[in-house]
Amino acid sequence: MPNLSEVISALEELYPPQWAESWDAVGLVCGDPEARVGRVLFAVDPVQDVVDEAVEWGADLVVTHHPLYLRGTTSVAATGFKGRVVHRLISAGIALHVAHTNADHAAPGVSDALAEAVGLRVTGPLVPDPTDPAGRRGSGRIGLLEPPLTLSAFAARVARGLPATATGVRVAGDPDRLISRVAVCGGAGDSFLADARAAGVDAYVTADLRHHPASEAAQSAPLALVDAAHWATEWPWLNLAARSLAAVSDKHDWQLETKVSHRVTDPWTAHAPMPYTA
Repeated sequence: MPNLSEVISALEELYPPQWAESWDAVGLVCGDPEARVGRVLFAVDPVQDVVDEAVEWGADLVVTHHPLYLRGTTSVAATGFKGRVVHRLISAGIALHVAHTNADHAAPGVSDALAEAVGLRVTGPLVPDPTDPAGRRGSGRIGLLEPPLTLSAFAARVARGLPATATGVRVAGDPDRLISRVAVCGGAGDSFLADARAAGVDAYVTADLRHHPASEAAQSAPLALVDAAHWATEWPWLNLAARSLAAVSDKHDWQLETKVSHRVTDPWTAHAPMPYTA
């Protein structure tokens, strides 16, 4: 078995920390670099349910997309839920590593996995990273839907392709409009609405769209919007990351076991339908 520092080096080669946004908090949160690693659990959120799963499975390392401490802290006391997560991990001998916006910008990364999950063939980034001469890295992705589908049929495909959540999938636009070129962004993506309009795509798939930006986007151009749960749009990356680390393990004969958490950690837990006629 490799030690933790070797596994972290492999993860940072896949998702280099320098690709993360300046405000982000990525990398190793807790763990002994010399500890042996045999089992790695991948999850979106570093929350108690995920830690419980890691303990139950006997994981040595948890890799999450979202940071535990995005902003500075002066205490990891177990008086708060984040401190309890840290104490539970350390007491169980489990390390925690975060790949956030560095995984968003990677190629393949979070939005590539989202595009694959909803049936798109990726043609390039929505917002290219100017430091990548190959033009593959960046925020979001643009893809082709082959063959084209109506918006209603495409939205149904998105709902089938992503893990189910209480909030489901929201749609803005003419349900009969034909969709063939689509932009996607895993996680909160309304900051890229202008980029999606400028790209001339038929639809934009993302999460956490707020009322005013969505309304303005719908009024400014015939851009259909497909809004899913934040957790659901990032979950497909877990399989991609697990496969990528497994490939490194095979290359080095590390014999790592990898597992993707299927526990739904989206914060919304119920949906009450309302009578509605468009």
